[in-house]
Amino acid sequence: MRDQLTYAAYAAGWGAVKKLPEPVAERLFRRIADFTWKRRGKSVLRLEANLRRVRPKATDAEIAELGRAGMRSYLRYWCESFRMPVWSEERIRGSFDPEFIERLDQAMASGRGAVLALPHMGNWDLAGAWVVVRGYPFSTVAERLRPEKLFDRFVAYREGLGMEVLPLTGGANTLATLARRLRAGGLVCLVGDRDLSASGVDVEFMGEAARMPAGPAVLAAQTGAALLPVTLWYDGTPVMKGRVHAEIPVPESGSKREKTAVMTQALADVWSEGVREHPEDWHMLQRFWLADVDQDRLRPTAADPDNGDAGDGATGGPDGAGARPATGAGAGS
Repeated sequence: MRDQLTYAAYAAGWGAVKKLPEPVAERLFRRIADFTWKRRGKSVLRLEANLRRVRPKATDAEIAELGRAGMRSYLRYWCESFRMPVWSEERIRGSFDPEFIERLDQAMASGRGAVLALPHMGNWDLAGAWVVVRGYPFSTVAERLRPEKLFDRFVAYREGLGMEVLPLTGGANTLATLARRLRAGGLVCLVGDRDLSASGVDVEFMGEAARMPAGPAVLAAQTGAALLPVTLWYDGTPVMKGRVHAEIPVPESGSKREKTAVMTQALADVWSEGVREHPEDWHMLQRFWLADVDQDRLRPTAADPDNGDAGDGATGGPDGAGARPATGAGAGS
């Protein structure tokens, strides 16, 4: 019954929200965000607990306001995502303005291929659609959801935006498929800031221990593709902002595991700065730091949807809000 209600809610969003006049839809989702924030549910409290790690010197009132802004950012993601299937290419092109996009252009022009790696910031679906409109179709990953028809709906939604969506589990070897795409000079996009499984890579994030998936670093090291971190944020305008950061190189020495650890820590360092600059746009409504997680959950499993296991290491488990499928795109979950 719960699965049916979940599917019905998402189906209603895709069916009804895109038909509303845009100002009406924006006001509606802003009100939903404020109502949710005022209820002080578990997700809101977890978001604010995470934000306190980002802004440790902030007062309780400042953290609460940051949490409210965070919920508004999160609901803006949903409003845009429900409406995007009817957006024109011109609208998509004009809704995102990334800095240093030439770094992606250069990597793709070289024939090396590229891995765009993002945290759960802003609207990664919009960024992904923008990349496709720019002329770079790409591959990403989605975690299977219950009910199955909800997973199928998300896949159809993202494929409609021009993405190749591979299942995290229950299909062919996803990591091998992504590697083939990169060796052919293609583009892979992965959301990769959370992996609470034993297969994740230990990193330091905001000065505390966290765990992130190995996939982005492993793929870049194996294939020679450029590993490019990306951060996204809103600045109060209708146009989302973003930045393609400098390539993270493969270390010249060390074992495969050591190289992966160094590259994943470099991703964490870039993302942590992005989150510090725009904390309200980091949609992390689940436990993130290892200190907040029961240690018996940090065990090897086969893509446990609750603990965020990356299975084949391609992406980072459940979405930061626990509601969207994990993916890895300028597009993601």
